[in-house]
Amino acid sequence: MSSLSKFFKSRKNDKAETQTAIQKLRDTHEMLTKMALQALARKRNYEKQLAQIDGTLNTIDSHIEALENAGTNVEVLNAMRYGSNALKNVHKNMTADDVQNIMDDIQEQRDISQEISNVISTPMGLNSDFDEDDLLRELEELEAEGVEQKLLDVNPVIPEMPAVPDSDLSIPTASRQTPSKKKVDDDDIGALAEWAN
Repeated sequence: MSSLSKFFKSRKNDKAETQTAIQKLRDTHEMLTKMALQALARKRNYEKQLAQIDGTLNTIDSHIEALENAGTNVEVLNAMRYGSNALKNVHKNMTADDVQNIMDDIQEQRDISQEISNVISTPMGLNSDFDEDDLLRELEELEAEGVEQKLLDVNPVIPEMPAVPDSDLSIPTASRQTPSKKKVDDDDIGALAEWAN
């Protein structure tokens, strides 16, 4: 029986040990929960400090950037001042009237040069008083009149025949043929047309 009593007795001891273990685990759980809450509170404080430090860094960065921009602005302003002074020095001896007078002189010289070129390029011996378009129109009218005259002239001009000799034919005689007035006019118009082209 002793083994039985040991068995039941050990169960009582086991039950007490289990209760003690459960209690210890609950205490540990509670302690860890408190530690977790404290760690979470510290984390939030750190995050808050991090946000503050980050804001401070951003402020410092913006001040650095503003100072750099101010330095750049000073350099730009100095460069613009230098450029303005250079322009003043360049324009010191120059006015708008001076420039206009120079431009007028240049235009006058160009006009003179153009006149000289026109005189040089005009062929000598030809009258330049005639308008080329008027001359071409007159030539076309003359050619048209010549064609009309040919169409109206139905009886062709028969050239004069040499006279029949009364004497012996052993001495040849050359007969002269006089060109007709119309043929001379046609030749003149043809030569004039060739010259115009």
